[in-house]
Amino acid sequence: MTPDPFTQTSIRAGGYIRQPEGYRAFLPKPLPPDPPIVWSEELQEQLSLADRAVARLDGAASILPNPELFVFMYVRKEAVLSSQIEGTQASLSDVLEYEINQAKSSQDSDVPEVLNYITAMTQGLERLSSLPPSTRLICEIHQPLLAGVRGQETQLGELRRSQNWIGPGGCTLNQATFVPPPPQEMRAALDQLQKFINDDAPMPLLAKIGLVHAQFETIHPFLDGNGRVGRLLITFMLCWKKALERPLLYLSHYFKLHREAYYNHLQSVRLNGDWEGWLSFFFQGVYEVGQEATATARMIVELRERDRQKLTGVLGRGTASGIAVLEDLYQQPVTSVNRAAKTTGLTFASANSLINRLVEMGILHEITGGNRNRLFLYQEYLNLFRDTDTANPPTSQ
Repeated sequence: MTPDPFTQTSIRAGGYIRQPEGYRAFLPKPLPPDPPIVWSEELQEQLSLADRAVARLDGAASILPNPELFVFMYVRKEAVLSSQIEGTQASLSDVLEYEINQAKSSQDSDVPEVLNYITAMTQGLERLSSLPPSTRLICEIHQPLLAGVRGQETQLGELRRSQNWIGPGGCTLNQATFVPPPPQEMRAALDQLQKFINDDAPMPLLAKIGLVHAQFETIHPFLDGNGRVGRLLITFMLCWKKALERPLLYLSHYFKLHREAYYNHLQSVRLNGDWEGWLSFFFQGVYEVGQEATATARMIVELRERDRQKLTGVLGRGTASGIAVLEDLYQQPVTSVNRAAKTTGLTFASANSLINRLVEMGILHEITGGNRNRLFLYQEYLNLFRDTDTANPPTSQ
């Protein structure tokens, strides 16, 4: 029989306290954990592997011909996955097509939620040069994150002023799986978390980031958007501390694949004070995602070189224009004849002829099925990010 969490308290992480209204809410203890983290040999080894994965990813990105194009796709990859965790159905292909052809996109699409995530991430990263991770920063990014989409009615950019809770859809406060601290205690806990983030006391960076993410999700300072803001904090802290020069490490894929384990580890911290178990899970995620991103960077270099050689061998005098289109595809893998004309300086007719040649060569694939306003996809490049291309993979018929 599963024990009732509301009857348990964790001396180490905090505990449930009955509120005047009769319900129990969790009040977290300040970080760092007390007693301190127990660094077993296994946990130390996991941290070491995770650290090396981050360093390798940073190095791999630096060898790319244009690292910012890699960032372009990875930011969108993260935005899609992080939004999918919250229930959106938009795929990476949907986002790329929307960005190039918004007029033909559905008004009730989930894509704007993904684009909001991109905007929030971009603004947050820009602000890090003058504003460290803080309550002010998370409030600033919360506003564009939910502007104009689901959740926009929940106090954009403002800390909650009422009690929230986590549980199955439609559950009441008394049926909740987890009840975060009430507003007043929430603000105090957030102040303590901000102090911990900016504390210079020695601690491995990835351990600190892991602790911050878990604590933020426990505090749950907004009525909506907490998961997305908490995942953004991971990226912000990595870039703020210069562990990564570019925002290329995202754990949404790992959290999505291991969603049940993710929530179970967070709950185990609250109920049992099991910070070590959470950090083990977190470090494993950093390692796996870092390895995957590094491999993707290498495959991009190989694909780019292979297709450049293919163009050189086939297009003759049109090679320069073909390569210009190819380079643009690494920034936006969905293109059109108009975009190709603008990229190359060719007339529409010449750009149309060039696009048709790229289709014949198998580099581009027409995806709209019409004679006008055609869109073309650089499928092989998109395949390198294929784990995000479908929100819900099709079942076998």
